[in-house]
Amino acid sequence: MKRYLRIVRYLRPYLPVFAVAVAATFLFAGLDAFSFTLLIPFLETLFADPAEAARTAADGGSEGWLNRALDLTLGRFVDLGAPPAEAIQGIILFLLVVFLFKNIFDFLRNYLVAWIEQAVTRDLRNEVYGHLVELDLSFFGRTRVGQIVSRLTHDVEQLRTLVTKELAKIISSVFELLAAILIMLLLSWELLLAALVVLPIIATVWGPLLKRVRRGDRSILDLAGEVNSHIQETLSGIRLVKASGAEAFERERFGVLTWAYFKAFIRTERFRALSHPLTETMSALGTVVILWYGTRLVLAGGVLSAEEFIVFLAFSMKLYSPVKYLGKLPAIIQPGLVASDRVFEFLDAPIEVQDRDGPRNFEGVREGIVFDDVAFHYREGEPVLDGISFEAPAGSVTALVGPSGAGKTTLMDLLGRFYDATRGRILVDGVPLAEYSMTSLRHGLGIVSQDTVLFHDTVRANIAYGLPGPVSQEALEAAARAAHAHDFIARMPRGYDTVVGERGTQLSGGQRQRIAIARAILRDPPILILDEATSALDSESERLVQEAVDQLLHGRTVFVIAHRLSTIQRADRILVMQEGRIVQSGNHETLLREGGLYGHLHELQFQGS
Repeated sequence: MKRYLRIVRYLRPYLPVFAVAVAATFLFAGLDAFSFTLLIPFLETLFADPAEAARTAADGGSEGWLNRALDLTLGRFVDLGAPPAEAIQGIILFLLVVFLFKNIFDFLRNYLVAWIEQAVTRDLRNEVYGHLVELDLSFFGRTRVGQIVSRLTHDVEQLRTLVTKELAKIISSVFELLAAILIMLLLSWELLLAALVVLPIIATVWGPLLKRVRRGDRSILDLAGEVNSHIQETLSGIRLVKASGAEAFERERFGVLTWAYFKAFIRTERFRALSHPLTETMSALGTVVILWYGTRLVLAGGVLSAEEFIVFLAFSMKLYSPVKYLGKLPAIIQPGLVASDRVFEFLDAPIEVQDRDGPRNFEGVREGIVFDDVAFHYREGEPVLDGISFEAPAGSVTALVGPSGAGKTTLMDLLGRFYDATRGRILVDGVPLAEYSMTSLRHGLGIVSQDTVLFHDTVRANIAYGLPGPVSQEALEAAARAAHAHDFIARMPRGYDTVVGERGTQLSGGQRQRIAIARAILRDPPILILDEATSALDSESERLVQEAVDQLLHGRTVFVIAHRLSTIQRADRILVMQEGRIVQSGNHETLLREGGLYGHLHELQFQGS
């Protein structure tokens, strides 16, 4: 119940609309029940003895609460003492009006529920997505993208039906159940007790199977996420798949996943499918009880009329329909409840890197950046960085070199506060990094990496990405010219309004890099990080990108991560890293004379020449 109440709170902004939908549902259920009661005067008028009808009219109408209620409603508009043909015509017209209003309220409740469904879906997706983009990189390091997409789409859809559609059905079923019980009570309380005998059996028939269904639904949603993850990974690496001739291998792997999903789904659906035949059997048993006991009451004479018994029987069908739904409800809502668990796992995931109270606004580097005994680990007991200490003066260029896995990129991630150091401090102008607001810090940070990220949007939007407010065409072109990108952009079909494709697939590697550099130039960041910015380019592209990089370096504090030592020989300081530690430090000439790991790396790269 606690979990379901958390789900239902998403209705809070729409309570007025939901209240109208509930009122429409109540009126629909009432008019639906009332339309069945009109069968009593219809049948009585159709089959009544004229002399008996005249006596009843002379006595002031029929006895009983239900008949008096009919006299106060139908009797106001139709003369039930009139000749049968005239009275029946009036009853039929009155019934038509009741059906008209009933269906108006039916339309209103269905439309409002659909409106609330989509509003709740939008709010829920926005909340989950908004929380996701705030989460730290460590979360995305341990969570597959396909699982994230599955929870944002399929799981939210399941949760949406639980919040609105199923809740509306529950309310509608309860109203229909209460209306049916009320009318049946007015007709015959003895027969009503007989009809209710099977209700406890229907309500509990799904108890033993509920745990199996819940476990099965959890397995189904997890496997759906795995299928999505596999599709996403395969399509992202489709070039490697084709280059490796691995199409058959991928088909087989995908087939294993879909077979596991199929088995889990069928196994769970086997238990869920039991709900319909079991509840139908219980309903048939209840109908048999009503037929057996009801006919005894009719034949006894005076206890229940034949017309009332027929209407009671019709209401028993109305009674068992919502009861069957409520009996199957635990199985029906299980996918939504399991989906809510998975969605709330994301919403409850903590944001580990956050601003402190009253953070400072980062305005640039005046003195320098200091790493003081910095250590970091992703998992306890497995240090990635340990004892990192150095100073980068304002306006200097610091290069980081070393073998793969030495911790160079992780060290720069700490500077952007994508993670917080597990030990030590990072100071900018003597102020701990954690005291600056992350938004202002990251606005002051420009990153150009080997894996350039471009979105499926225009060149203009990609260059101006992340900047508040509109950017003038002059500023865009100035940044693009400085990055040696304006000429090829101008030759594109729509210039700066050309869509570059997903991840920039319409552009070459060098063009993507120059757009990324234009983005950095436009941001004008005081701190610049170049992470293998030219390592994957051909010689011509590398020359153009390097010229663009040279334009970017002036007046900034720069960190360069490089494998090609030729690109960092002019750095003010080179830090050589190995296994998470700084093992050498100095400029190019000093480190060459010193030898060590830097000398070894230099010899490996330049031994051919």
